[in-house]
Amino acid sequence: MTRHPVILLPGIACDAHVWRAQCDALADIADCSAIVPDGDSMDDMADDILARAPDRFALAGLSMGGYVALAILRRAPGRVSRVCLANTSARPDSEAQQAGRLASIAEAAKPGGFEHVITRLLPVLIHPDRRQDVALRANISDMMRRSGGQTFIRQQKAAGARPDSRRDLVTITVPACIIAGRADRVTPPEHAVEMANAIDRANLQVLENCAHLTPLEAPAQVTRIMRAWLAEA
Repeated sequence: MTRHPVILLPGIACDAHVWRAQCDALADIADCSAIVPDGDSMDDMADDILARAPDRFALAGLSMGGYVALAILRRAPGRVSRVCLANTSARPDSEAQQAGRLASIAEAAKPGGFEHVITRLLPVLIHPDRRQDVALRANISDMMRRSGGQTFIRQQKAAGARPDSRRDLVTITVPACIIAGRADRVTPPEHAVEMANAIDRANLQVLENCAHLTPLEAPAQVTRIMRAWLAEA
């Protein structure tokens, strides 16, 4: 059986833990490495990943990780064997999103401000039915604290400056999987539909009862989707 080298890219203020369930469950068919990209722009982050990745690899990106994945596909399409884009978008920021990022950056820069950011973002990141899930909330908030306020600020600035990637979608010819959460307020499902319609033969999966962090909210479902994606010819 062919084992796939898989690079998994976390979102803003996330670390490798966001992909832990998938890394563990796919270990029989994949050599997974969840990597937080370093850099001050999407291109810098893409170059960082390309310097650390094998010659050819499968690529999965969550949220900001999806922005980086699209930058990797622009820079080195021949090295990517297949791509999974989860809870992300090919669009640039709207004016409202830019304003929200700038407000979050200013808040996180204050003494103790990042704790306020975490508290404010948690209800946005997870499905309303899971907002009282103590274990899930602790899982996410602990991960964000490990990532830290300075990383959050740097990643927000890089994400806010990302280019419009929509015109690049038609150039993607490898097996592609698009995952969205039905209740995602950060990257709504219509963004996933837009990407799936532009990428030839993309497999779109919209998960019910999920918001922005599907690998943590629905780990078994995401794993099943990725297993089928890795098996696709």
